[in-house]
Amino acid sequence: MDKYSSMLEKLIFLYGEEKAKEVEKKLKKIIDEVKAKIVCEDRAFWDEKDIFLITYADSFQEIDSGQVFRQVFDREAQTESAQDTKQSRSARMTTSVTLKTLSKFLDLHLKGAISGVHILPFFPYSSDRGFSVMDYNQVKKEFGSWGDVQEIGKNYRLMADLVLNHVSVKHDWFQKFLAGDEKYWNYFIHFEKSNIPHEALKKVFRPRFTSLLSPFQTARGERWVWTTFSVENSTDQVDLNYHNPEVLIEIIRVLLNLLAKSIRVFRLDAVAYIWKKLGTDCKNLPEGHAVVSLFRNILDLVCPSAIIITETNVPYEDNITYFGDGQNESQMVYNFSLPPLILNAFYTGKANHLTSWAKMLKSSSDKTTFFNFLSTHDGIGILGAKGILPENQIELLLDQIIENGGKLSERILSTGERTVYEMNSTWWSALNRKDEMFESAFQKFLTSIAICLALAGVPALYYHLFFGTENNLEGYKKTRIKRDINRKNLNLHQLEKILANKETKEIKVFSAVCKILRTRSLNSAFHPNSKQEILELDNRIFAVLRGEDEDRVLALHNVSRQKVEVKFEDKTYVLEPYGFKWVSL
Repeated sequence: MDKYSSMLEKLIFLYGEEKAKEVEKKLKKIIDEVKAKIVCEDRAFWDEKDIFLITYADSFQEIDSGQVFRQVFDREAQTESAQDTKQSRSARMTTSVTLKTLSKFLDLHLKGAISGVHILPFFPYSSDRGFSVMDYNQVKKEFGSWGDVQEIGKNYRLMADLVLNHVSVKHDWFQKFLAGDEKYWNYFIHFEKSNIPHEALKKVFRPRFTSLLSPFQTARGERWVWTTFSVENSTDQVDLNYHNPEVLIEIIRVLLNLLAKSIRVFRLDAVAYIWKKLGTDCKNLPEGHAVVSLFRNILDLVCPSAIIITETNVPYEDNITYFGDGQNESQMVYNFSLPPLILNAFYTGKANHLTSWAKMLKSSSDKTTFFNFLSTHDGIGILGAKGILPENQIELLLDQIIENGGKLSERILSTGERTVYEMNSTWWSALNRKDEMFESAFQKFLTSIAICLALAGVPALYYHLFFGTENNLEGYKKTRIKRDINRKNLNLHQLEKILANKETKEIKVFSAVCKILRTRSLNSAFHPNSKQEILELDNRIFAVLRGEDEDRVLALHNVSRQKVEVKFEDKTYVLEPYGFKWVSL
């Protein structure tokens, strides 16, 4: 079946034959127009050199020396003028648009250590640190321009978010909905108060504790609009209605515009929730999978080397379904089970749960692999550990995060009860007790990163992992947003001074992390699709054998505070407390 036939098949599944043919005609025209403008690189999806940095467009800032540095967050503003004031203040404080500063940091410090950069949403936004998109076609002016994005893309493989589940209430589409515009009336899912299907909505999986529906006054009267996501107690993100094929077409335009702007890896944000169907939990539905597969069809037609990665913070068995048959959905899935399992190993000093889970890891073809990470802008999800860790071990994780100074974010169950879905902490603070001696904490931190890098997949490091940043509790106190614990922006001028001092924690961490990254990138045994065998040598050691024949690496990681001696193939290896060894065989 050719790509166009496959595309039509999925459209028929979503919209019925008559409507599907109309949509197909529109999409073919859009695709043909874009194909003529894009020069697509002929390259493999990935190799051992592929390592991504995850960062905001403004994580690194050059602050005017005449200004007192303080953190600036674009949060929900009470009025448009208040938001404008915040943005103008941010502009006065920085001496360079932040994408240029990011480019400077990359070129000065990370050449040869990473190959790709995931720039978190850089569009104009109203809240949620970028995910409440106001305009998909613009770069936020304080960050820079499309030219600045593309300049980074000349030296690094660019990854960007396709924020496809929701838009900001300030987005033009929603503003026109509020005005009663007929064209946009069905861009969103909404009910009159008297017609809210309360019983059906109880079945919907809630990744937040706020109400699923939010009231808005429109030109046609009050409507209760579907709002899956919120930031703490406030909501200004409204879900898109993919039952309306015009919405799908609009988002495909966004996808192709990003492709034209040098983006080659697409993170499908919150894709598990995009299709709503009353009477179900509205999560991981077949129609949602069909949309992912449709995006894959389109990218295969326009730029076959482009990659889709699904961000689905769900239990492991649900997560890997987004590989599809290995050819027809995402090439990568976020490995959400990995971070909590690594924490469990270091908390208990035993790698048995991590080892048992890793033994069953398997991508569905040589065209798929895992996106391995330790923490992200969102924190450390707990859902990936469900069904793998016993409940008492999950409780241990939560208790330790709180003891180490982190926070917990909750979601609401159909019973009305709350349960934790995410731990908010930097990775350093999650891993280490407040009174941990530096050398012990440092070694534990490096070994946790080594585990992430040794496993089959493409690794990604959130920018705070390069410096061993601890929880930003001051930032949390100012905003009361738990995720801000792990989102502190960095003053590049101050950072340069810190990195120039060989005695600082930051330079010790940064140098060691970069050394591990460069070591990995030079060894083909760490190719994402090279052979992997998980060994059981000692329950305190997480042991991975990568590669085959003459190209093998034995990766040993001690998750305990004891010195451990293990044997493999008639050789003995001694690992210091929390130490690791990668040995070429």
